[in-house]
Amino acid sequence: MTIHLDTSFLIRALVPGSAEDGHLRHWLASRQKIGISAVAWAEFLCGPLDDDARKAARVLLGAPVMIDEHTAELAASMFNIGGRRRRTFVDCLVAAAAVRVDAQLATSNPTDFRSLESAGLRLVKLAST
Repeated sequence: MTIHLDTSFLIRALVPGSAEDGHLRHWLASRQKIGISAVAWAEFLCGPLDDDARKAARVLLGAPVMIDEHTAELAASMFNIGGRRRRTFVDCLVAAAAVRVDAQLATSNPTDFRSLESAGLRLVKLAST
């Protein structure tokens, strides 16, 4: 099983000692496959962020999952299921990419994604959520 990181989780995981840092270290130690969507990667790159953090994240995550036609259609469906709320479409794209590759989504903002579970999204259950 792959775990996709959303932007909020990745940003917080780069803070030493944070809960997200602890979860990520645990997953890496257990050789859990970690990934990210191209949308979450683009959000992350908007920063602020230094070049060392960018390089470390790129090595850790590998190539981002691209948004193809099927993922775009799934994201649109999720947007409609989620109530067509303003500023949620990016979250729908992140969620759809995770669903497309059968990954769970790790997020620091689970309430932003819970309405999408009915569309097949599986959230990583974190102790603090």
